[in-house]
Amino acid sequence: MTRNLRKALLGAVFTVALGMGTADAGTIKVGVIGPMSGPFALSGLTFKEGVEVYQAQHGKTVGGDTIEFIYKDLDAANPAQSKALAQELIVKDKVAFLAGFYFTPDALAVAPLIDEAKIPAVIFNAATSAITEKSPFFVRTSFTLWQNTVPLANYVASGGSKTVVTAVSDYGPGIDAETAFKATFEKAGGKIAESIRMPVAATDFAAFMQRIKDSNADALFAFLPAGPTAVTFVKQFSDNGLRQKMKFFSTGDLVMEPDLPALGEPALGLVTSFHYSAAHKSAANQAFLAKHKEMFGNNDKVTFTTVDAYDGAHVIYKMVEATKGKSDGVKQIAAIKGMKWESPRGPVMIDPDSRHLVQNVYLRTLEKVDGKYQNTEVTIVADQPDFGYKR
Repeated sequence: MTRNLRKALLGAVFTVALGMGTADAGTIKVGVIGPMSGPFALSGLTFKEGVEVYQAQHGKTVGGDTIEFIYKDLDAANPAQSKALAQELIVKDKVAFLAGFYFTPDALAVAPLIDEAKIPAVIFNAATSAITEKSPFFVRTSFTLWQNTVPLANYVASGGSKTVVTAVSDYGPGIDAETAFKATFEKAGGKIAESIRMPVAATDFAAFMQRIKDSNADALFAFLPAGPTAVTFVKQFSDNGLRQKMKFFSTGDLVMEPDLPALGEPALGLVTSFHYSAAHKSAANQAFLAKHKEMFGNNDKVTFTTVDAYDGAHVIYKMVEATKGKSDGVKQIAAIKGMKWESPRGPVMIDPDSRHLVQNVYLRTLEKVDGKYQNTEVTIVADQPDFGYKR
Protein backbone atom coordinates (compact mmCIF):
# COMPACT_ATOMS: atom_id res chain seq x y z
CA MET A 1 0.00 0.00 0.00
CA THR A 2 1.44 3.38 -0.97
CA ARG A 3 1.98 6.16 1.54
CA ASN A 4 -0.57 8.39 -0.23
CA LEU A 5 -3.17 5.62 -0.22
CA ARG A 6 -2.62 4.97 3.51
CA LYS A 7 -3.03 8.70 4.14
CA ALA A 8 -6.23 8.83 2.09
CA LEU A 9 -7.71 5.84 3.91
CA LEU A 10 -6.77 7.29 7.32
CA GLY A 11 -8.40 10.57 6.37
CA ALA A 12 -11.52 8.73 5.25
CA VAL A 13 -11.72 6.85 8.54
CA PHE A 14 -11.41 10.11 10.49
CA THR A 15 -14.02 11.80 8.29
CA VAL A 16 -16.50 8.98 8.87
CA ALA A 17 -15.74 8.90 12.59
CA LEU A 18 -16.22 12.64 13.01
CA GLY A 19 -19.38 12.60 10.91
CA MET A 20 -20.82 9.91 13.15
CA GLY A 21 -19.77 11.97 16.18
CA THR A 22 -21.79 14.98 15.07
CA ALA A 23 -24.78 12.73 14.43
CA ASP A 24 -24.69 11.60 18.06
CA ALA A 25 -27.26 14.19 18.98
CA GLY A 26 -26.66 16.32 22.00
CA THR A 27 -23.34 14.88 23.20
CA ILE A 28 -19.89 16.30 22.45
CA LYS A 29 -17.06 14.06 23.62
CA VAL A 30 -13.60 15.13 24.80
CA GLY A 31 -10.84 12.54 25.09
CA VAL A 32 -8.35 13.21 27.91
CA ILE A 33 -5.03 11.32 27.85
CA GLY A 34 -3.01 11.43 31.06
CA PRO A 35 -1.41 9.46 33.91
CA MET A 36 -4.35 8.01 35.83
CA SER A 37 -2.14 5.34 37.43
CA GLY A 38 1.54 4.84 38.22
CA PRO A 39 4.04 7.30 39.74
CA PHE A 40 2.45 10.37 38.14
CA ALA A 41 -1.16 9.41 38.91
CA LEU A 42 -1.62 12.51 41.07
CA SER A 43 -1.35 14.67 37.96
CA GLY A 44 -3.98 12.60 36.15
CA LEU A 45 -6.23 12.96 39.18
CA THR A 46 -5.76 16.74 39.16
CA PHE A 47 -6.63 16.86 35.44
CA LYS A 48 -9.92 15.15 36.28
CA GLU A 49 -10.65 17.27 39.35
CA GLY A 50 -9.93 20.51 37.45
CA VAL A 51 -12.40 19.55 34.73
CA GLU A 52 -15.02 18.46 37.27
CA VAL A 53 -14.76 21.72 39.22
CA TYR A 54 -15.21 23.69 35.99
CA GLN A 55 -18.30 21.67 35.05
CA ALA A 56 -19.71 22.07 38.56
CA GLN A 57 -19.38 25.84 38.26
CA HIS A 58 -20.48 26.21 34.64
CA GLY A 59 -22.71 23.22 33.99
CA LYS A 60 -22.23 20.24 31.67
CA THR A 61 -24.00 21.72 28.67
CA VAL A 62 -23.16 24.34 26.07
CA GLY A 63 -26.03 25.55 23.92
CA GLY A 64 -28.00 22.41 24.70
CA ASP A 65 -25.15 19.99 23.96
CA THR A 66 -23.77 17.87 26.80
CA ILE A 67 -19.98 17.92 27.17
CA GLU A 68 -18.66 14.48 28.13
CA PHE A 69 -15.04 13.88 29.13
CA ILE A 70 -13.54 10.41 28.51
CA TYR A 71 -10.29 9.59 30.34
CA LYS A 72 -7.57 7.29 29.03
CA ASP A 73 -4.65 6.18 31.21
CA LEU A 74 -1.06 6.71 30.07
CA ASP A 75 1.00 6.01 33.18
CA ALA A 76 4.40 7.10 31.81
CA ALA A 77 5.90 8.80 28.78
CA ASN A 78 5.03 6.49 25.87
CA PRO A 79 4.56 8.21 22.49
CA ALA A 80 3.43 5.04 20.66
CA GLN A 81 0.77 4.33 23.28
CA SER A 82 -0.31 7.99 23.30
CA LYS A 83 -0.86 7.83 19.55
CA ALA A 84 -2.78 4.55 19.85
CA LEU A 85 -5.04 5.95 22.57
CA ALA A 86 -5.68 9.11 20.55
CA GLN A 87 -6.61 7.09 17.49
CA GLU A 88 -8.98 4.95 19.56
CA LEU A 89 -10.63 8.06 20.99
CA ILE A 90 -11.04 9.63 17.55
CA VAL A 91 -12.23 6.57 15.62
CA LYS A 92 -14.02 4.46 18.25
CA ASP A 93 -15.23 7.01 20.80
CA LYS A 94 -15.80 9.73 18.17
CA VAL A 95 -14.39 12.54 20.27
CA ALA A 96 -14.49 16.09 18.92
CA PHE A 97 -11.52 17.22 21.04
CA LEU A 98 -8.40 15.74 22.58
CA ALA A 99 -6.90 17.07 25.81
CA GLY A 100 -4.49 16.28 28.63
CA PHE A 101 -0.90 15.17 27.84
CA TYR A 102 1.43 15.26 30.83
CA PHE A 103 4.67 14.55 28.94
CA THR A 104 5.91 16.36 25.84
CA PRO A 105 6.64 13.23 23.73
CA ASP A 106 3.06 12.05 24.23
CA ALA A 107 1.67 15.34 22.91
CA LEU A 108 4.03 15.42 19.93
CA ALA A 109 2.97 11.89 18.95
CA VAL A 110 -0.63 12.90 18.24
CA ALA A 111 0.19 15.85 15.95
CA PRO A 112 -0.31 13.85 12.71
CA LEU A 113 -3.65 12.51 13.96
CA ILE A 114 -5.15 15.87 14.86
CA ASP A 115 -3.94 17.27 11.53
CA GLU A 116 -5.74 14.45 9.67
CA ALA A 117 -8.89 14.64 11.79
CA LYS A 118 -8.81 18.44 12.04
CA ILE A 119 -9.75 18.41 15.71
CA PRO A 120 -8.27 20.63 18.45
CA ALA A 121 -6.00 19.19 21.15
CA VAL A 122 -5.76 21.19 24.38
CA ILE A 123 -2.51 20.68 26.28
CA PHE A 124 -3.07 20.55 30.05
CA ASN A 125 0.63 20.25 30.98
CA ALA A 126 3.35 19.29 28.43
CA ALA A 127 5.66 22.30 28.51
CA THR A 128 8.13 22.22 25.60
CA SER A 129 7.77 25.37 23.51
CA ALA A 130 7.92 23.56 20.15
CA ILE A 131 4.70 21.58 20.68
CA THR A 132 2.33 24.20 19.29
CA GLU A 133 4.57 24.56 16.23
CA LYS A 134 3.91 20.93 15.25
CA SER A 135 0.21 21.36 14.50
CA PRO A 136 -2.15 24.33 14.05
CA PHE A 137 -4.71 22.37 16.10
CA PHE A 138 -2.71 22.47 19.33
CA VAL A 139 -3.61 25.02 22.00
CA ARG A 140 -1.99 25.04 25.45
CA THR A 141 -3.44 26.17 28.79
CA SER A 142 -0.44 25.31 30.96
CA PHE A 143 2.98 26.97 30.65
CA THR A 144 6.35 26.56 28.98
CA LEU A 145 9.77 26.30 30.55
CA TRP A 146 10.97 29.35 28.63
CA GLN A 147 8.02 31.35 29.96
CA ASN A 148 8.75 30.51 33.60
CA THR A 149 12.55 30.39 33.42
CA VAL A 150 13.39 33.73 31.78
CA PRO A 151 11.92 35.84 34.65
CA LEU A 152 13.67 33.61 37.20
CA ALA A 153 17.07 33.90 35.49
CA ASN A 154 16.75 37.69 35.50
CA TYR A 155 15.83 37.58 39.19
CA VAL A 156 18.84 35.38 40.05
CA ALA A 157 21.18 37.71 38.15
CA SER A 158 19.77 40.79 39.87
CA GLY A 159 20.19 39.11 43.28
CA GLY A 160 23.94 39.01 43.09
CA SER A 161 24.68 35.43 42.02
CA LYS A 162 27.62 35.49 39.59
CA THR A 163 27.98 31.78 38.83
CA VAL A 164 25.24 29.14 38.57
CA VAL A 165 25.31 25.39 38.00
CA THR A 166 22.27 24.02 36.16
CA ALA A 167 20.86 20.51 36.67
CA VAL A 168 17.92 19.40 34.54
CA SER A 169 16.12 16.22 33.49
CA ASP A 170 17.35 15.21 30.04
CA TYR A 171 14.25 15.59 27.85
CA GLY A 172 12.47 18.40 26.02
CA PRO A 173 11.27 20.57 28.93
CA GLY A 174 14.54 20.14 30.83
CA ILE A 175 16.59 21.16 27.81
CA ASP A 176 14.28 24.15 27.29
CA ALA A 177 14.79 25.15 30.94
CA GLU A 178 18.56 24.81 30.69
CA THR A 179 18.74 26.77 27.43
CA ALA A 180 16.42 29.53 28.65
CA PHE A 181 18.28 29.98 31.93
CA LYS A 182 21.72 29.98 30.32
CA ALA A 183 20.79 32.45 27.56
CA THR A 184 19.10 34.87 29.97
CA PHE A 185 21.64 34.62 32.81
CA GLU A 186 24.66 35.05 30.53
CA LYS A 187 23.01 38.01 28.81
CA ALA A 188 22.69 39.60 32.28
CA GLY A 189 26.44 39.10 32.87
CA GLY A 190 26.41 35.82 34.78
CA LYS A 191 28.40 32.65 34.17
CA ILE A 192 27.24 29.03 33.98
CA ALA A 193 29.76 26.95 35.92
CA GLU A 194 28.46 23.62 34.59
CA SER A 195 25.36 22.25 32.81
CA ILE A 196 24.28 18.85 34.15
CA ARG A 197 21.66 16.67 32.45
CA MET A 198 20.11 13.80 34.41
CA PRO A 199 18.07 10.80 33.17
CA VAL A 200 14.32 11.38 33.52
CA ALA A 201 14.01 8.04 35.32
CA ALA A 202 16.83 8.79 37.81
CA THR A 203 16.00 7.90 41.42
CA ASP A 204 19.38 8.51 43.07
CA PHE A 205 21.12 11.85 42.59
CA ALA A 206 24.23 11.30 44.73
CA ALA A 207 26.66 11.49 41.80
CA PHE A 208 24.96 14.63 40.49
CA MET A 209 25.05 16.24 43.93
CA GLN A 210 28.81 15.74 44.00
CA ARG A 211 29.14 17.46 40.63
CA ILE A 212 26.97 20.33 41.86
CA LYS A 213 29.17 20.67 44.95
CA ASP A 214 32.39 20.52 42.92
CA SER A 215 31.18 23.31 40.61
CA ASN A 216 31.75 25.87 43.42
CA ALA A 217 28.90 27.92 41.97
CA ASP A 218 27.02 30.57 43.92
CA ALA A 219 23.68 28.97 43.13
CA LEU A 220 21.88 26.00 41.59
CA PHE A 221 19.11 26.16 39.02
CA ALA A 222 17.26 22.84 38.68
CA PHE A 223 14.36 21.45 36.69
CA LEU A 224 12.76 18.03 37.15
CA PRO A 225 9.20 16.95 36.33
CA ALA A 226 6.82 17.28 39.25
CA GLY A 227 6.40 14.18 41.34
CA PRO A 228 8.52 11.61 43.22
CA THR A 229 11.82 12.38 41.45
CA ALA A 230 11.54 16.08 42.29
CA VAL A 231 10.91 15.30 45.97
CA THR A 232 13.95 13.01 46.07
CA PHE A 233 16.17 15.62 44.40
CA VAL A 234 15.26 18.35 46.90
CA LYS A 235 15.82 16.04 49.86
CA GLN A 236 19.20 14.87 48.58
CA PHE A 237 20.27 18.47 47.98
CA SER A 238 19.69 19.12 51.68
CA ASP A 239 21.09 15.77 52.88
CA ASN A 240 24.36 16.42 51.03
CA GLY A 241 24.91 19.71 52.86
CA LEU A 242 24.38 21.84 49.79
CA ARG A 243 21.60 23.88 51.34
CA GLN A 244 24.18 25.73 53.43
CA LYS A 245 26.65 26.03 50.55
CA MET A 246 24.61 27.64 47.75
CA LYS A 247 21.27 29.21 46.86
CA PHE A 248 18.69 26.98 45.19
CA PHE A 249 16.29 28.15 42.46
CA SER A 250 13.81 26.25 40.32
CA THR A 251 10.58 26.44 38.39
CA GLY A 252 7.48 25.48 40.34
CA ASP A 253 7.32 21.88 39.10
CA LEU A 254 9.76 21.03 41.86
CA VAL A 255 7.41 22.15 44.63
CA MET A 256 3.87 21.29 43.55
CA GLU A 257 1.45 21.73 46.46
CA PRO A 258 0.57 18.06 47.12
CA ASP A 259 4.30 17.31 47.52
CA LEU A 260 4.97 20.05 50.09
CA PRO A 261 4.32 17.91 53.20
CA ALA A 262 6.76 15.29 51.85
CA LEU A 263 9.36 17.95 51.02
CA GLY A 264 9.10 19.53 54.46
CA GLU A 265 11.82 21.57 56.11
CA PRO A 266 14.54 20.90 53.48
CA ALA A 267 12.55 22.94 50.96
CA LEU A 268 11.91 26.01 53.14
CA GLY A 269 13.17 29.18 51.49
CA LEU A 270 13.35 27.64 48.01
CA VAL A 271 12.66 30.38 45.45
CA THR A 272 10.69 29.30 42.39
CA SER A 273 8.97 30.91 39.44
CA PHE A 274 5.59 29.67 38.28
CA HIS A 275 2.21 30.60 36.85
CA TYR A 276 0.08 29.37 39.77
CA SER A 277 0.17 28.92 43.52
CA ALA A 278 -2.75 27.68 45.57
CA ALA A 279 -1.95 30.63 47.85
CA HIS A 280 -2.72 33.10 45.02
CA LYS A 281 -4.96 35.86 46.38
CA SER A 282 -7.83 36.63 44.02
CA ALA A 283 -11.61 36.31 43.99
CA ALA A 284 -11.46 33.84 41.09
CA ASN A 285 -9.02 31.59 42.93
CA GLN A 286 -11.01 31.72 46.16
CA ALA A 287 -14.17 30.69 44.28
CA PHE A 288 -12.29 27.89 42.55
CA LEU A 289 -10.82 26.62 45.84
CA ALA A 290 -14.17 26.85 47.61
CA LYS A 291 -15.90 24.73 44.97
CA HIS A 292 -13.03 22.23 44.94
CA LYS A 293 -13.19 21.86 48.72
CA GLU A 294 -16.97 21.47 48.59
CA MET A 295 -16.60 18.65 46.04
CA PHE A 296 -13.52 16.82 47.34
CA GLY A 297 -13.38 17.64 51.06
CA ASN A 298 -10.13 19.63 51.06
CA ASN A 299 -7.71 21.50 48.80
CA ASP A 300 -4.64 19.44 49.66
CA LYS A 301 -4.20 18.17 46.11
CA VAL A 302 -4.88 21.45 44.29
CA THR A 303 -1.89 22.43 42.19
CA PHE A 304 -0.96 23.91 38.82
CA THR A 305 -2.21 20.91 36.82
CA THR A 306 -5.64 21.29 38.43
CA VAL A 307 -5.90 24.87 37.19
CA ASP A 308 -4.35 24.06 33.80
CA ALA A 309 -7.10 21.49 33.23
CA TYR A 310 -9.76 23.83 34.62
CA ASP A 311 -8.75 26.48 32.08
CA GLY A 312 -8.49 23.82 29.38
CA ALA A 313 -12.14 22.95 29.97
CA HIS A 314 -12.99 26.65 29.65
CA VAL A 315 -11.27 26.84 26.27
CA ILE A 316 -13.09 23.72 25.06
CA TYR A 317 -16.44 25.17 26.13
CA LYS A 318 -15.69 28.38 24.23
CA MET A 319 -14.75 26.42 21.09
CA VAL A 320 -18.01 24.45 21.28
CA GLU A 321 -19.90 27.71 21.75
CA ALA A 322 -18.16 29.32 18.76
CA THR A 323 -19.41 26.67 16.29
CA LYS A 324 -22.74 26.00 18.02
CA GLY A 325 -21.73 22.42 18.71
CA LYS A 326 -20.67 21.53 15.18
CA SER A 327 -17.32 19.81 14.53
CA ASP A 328 -15.16 22.41 12.82
CA GLY A 329 -11.65 22.44 14.23
CA VAL A 330 -10.43 25.24 11.97
CA LYS A 331 -13.17 27.62 13.11
CA GLN A 332 -12.86 26.52 16.73
CA ILE A 333 -9.15 27.27 16.87
CA ALA A 334 -9.68 30.60 15.11
CA ALA A 335 -12.38 31.54 17.63
CA ILE A 336 -10.13 31.28 20.70
CA LYS A 337 -7.12 33.15 19.32
CA GLY A 338 -6.71 36.32 21.37
CA MET A 339 -9.33 35.20 23.91
CA LYS A 340 -8.94 36.75 27.39
CA TRP A 341 -10.38 35.70 30.74
CA GLU A 342 -9.74 35.77 34.48
CA SER A 343 -8.33 32.42 35.56
CA PRO A 344 -7.75 31.28 39.15
CA ARG A 345 -4.08 31.96 38.33
CA GLY A 346 -4.75 35.57 37.25
CA PRO A 347 -5.47 37.31 33.91
CA VAL A 348 -4.63 35.23 30.82
CA MET A 349 -4.82 35.53 27.04
CA ILE A 350 -4.33 32.99 24.24
CA ASP A 351 -1.61 34.37 22.00
CA PRO A 352 -3.03 34.35 18.44
CA ASP A 353 0.27 33.14 16.96
CA SER A 354 1.61 30.57 19.44
CA ARG A 355 -1.82 29.43 20.74
CA HIS A 356 -0.26 29.45 24.20
CA LEU A 357 -1.20 31.55 27.23
CA VAL A 358 0.25 34.97 27.88
CA GLN A 359 0.11 35.08 31.67
CA ASN A 360 1.66 36.35 34.88
CA VAL A 361 4.71 34.57 36.23
CA TYR A 362 5.09 34.74 40.00
CA LEU A 363 8.33 34.60 41.95
CA ARG A 364 7.52 32.65 45.11
CA THR A 365 9.21 31.59 48.34
CA LEU A 366 8.33 28.33 50.06
CA GLU A 367 7.16 29.19 53.57
CA LYS A 368 5.31 27.63 56.48
CA VAL A 369 2.15 29.60 57.26
CA ASP A 370 -0.23 28.57 60.05
CA GLY A 371 1.43 25.16 60.19
CA LYS A 372 1.15 24.45 56.46
CA TYR A 373 3.72 24.78 53.69
CA GLN A 374 2.86 27.10 50.83
CA ASN A 375 4.42 28.86 47.85
CA THR A 376 4.00 32.51 48.81
CA GLU A 377 3.97 34.89 45.85
CA VAL A 378 6.48 37.69 46.34
CA THR A 379 6.77 39.36 42.92
CA ILE A 380 4.50 39.46 39.86
CA VAL A 381 6.14 39.52 36.43
CA ALA A 382 3.12 40.43 34.31
CA ASP A 383 2.04 39.32 30.85
CA GLN A 384 4.81 36.89 30.02
CA PRO A 385 4.75 35.23 26.57
CA ASP A 386 6.41 31.98 25.55
CA PHE A 387 9.93 33.26 24.94
CA GLY A 388 10.87 29.94 23.31
CA TYR A 389 8.24 29.94 20.57
CA LYS A 390 9.87 29.66 17.11
CA ARG A 391 13.27 30.23 18.66
